[in-house]
Amino acid sequence: MRLELVKRPQQSTLFSALSPFIAFGLTIVAGAILFAALGKDPIETLYYYFIDPLTETWSLHELAIKAAPLILIAVGLSVCFLSSNWNIGAEGQFIMGAIAGSILPVLFPDFQFWFVLPLMLIMGMAGGAAYAFIPAILKVRFNTNEILSSLMLVYVAQLFLDWLVRGPWRNPQGFNFPETRNFHEYAILPEIWSASGRAHWGFVFALVAAFVLWFMLSKTLKGFEVKVIGQSPRAGRFAGFSAGRMVVFAFLVSGAMAGLAGISEVAGAIGQLRPTISPGYGFTAIIVAFLGRLNPLGIVAAGLILALTYLGGEAAQISVGLSDKVVRAFQGSILFFVLACDTLIHYRVRLVRPAQKAEAAHA
Repeated sequence: MRLELVKRPQQSTLFSALSPFIAFGLTIVAGAILFAALGKDPIETLYYYFIDPLTETWSLHELAIKAAPLILIAVGLSVCFLSSNWNIGAEGQFIMGAIAGSILPVLFPDFQFWFVLPLMLIMGMAGGAAYAFIPAILKVRFNTNEILSSLMLVYVAQLFLDWLVRGPWRNPQGFNFPETRNFHEYAILPEIWSASGRAHWGFVFALVAAFVLWFMLSKTLKGFEVKVIGQSPRAGRFAGFSAGRMVVFAFLVSGAMAGLAGISEVAGAIGQLRPTISPGYGFTAIIVAFLGRLNPLGIVAAGLILALTYLGGEAAQISVGLSDKVVRAFQGSILFFVLACDTLIHYRVRLVRPAQKAEAAHA
């Protein structure tokens, strides 16, 4: 006796639209059960998760800061996922973009001109794209599994960053702390509203990137090519589209967005390189991409929701004493319920008994 998933001949349009909301509601219920099992008041904990971070102006700025890298990375990942290229290494591309963009303020601190910041942003995008090119070319030339290669490169990037800030890039005046020198004023991303908080222009970049990629995917031939190859590679070949070029294109776009997120985070929120510059934005962005249904405009809303769980998780840790491991499990449950809801919309569960299987084979 076993369970099978049988594809539905027709999918419900209503439930397809409601799926993210149903998944979010199930996450709330599961989270409440989890918090209660840990001896925490579920109502109080959920309040600190989703309500408390929205009650102060400064926390809204923090929400924008945390949402910016999630949105940037996720909109790039949507191009990969829609074309059936599974880039799981955006975290590494985020780090390499931050490193590449930090070359000027770290190695050439006296080079202080107005165009330093634009150069940093371009170098950050180039660094992320170059790092994403590695699993792309490995897949095209050697048919290497891009999931494994991109994921393993994350750890290479993390160790490389750690080596840099503890070794050749360590601040000579930093009292031996593992960090680079602070960026000078020409290398700092400006704040949007400096009078009310510290949200920087990285959030604006995220909104612009989401709109540009939405337009590309929905209104251009390249977007049509992405979707055709993702849904039916055979049909794409008949249409004259190259699957190999699509792999490279999707990874370059995804890596560039992750690299831009990395240098925006370092130049905006942190102001220097440290051994840890990301709480896992590259992995959380996978949840954001699917929660937004791989639609760049939907990803903006999903990014704000996941950023809220970051802020709420920190508030719950401080106010309720929740473990950071529980916070991550709660975030992961969102992806689980999103995938589960989407699966049940497209497939129905069927219980198959051995006798039925034998009859079907005989027929």
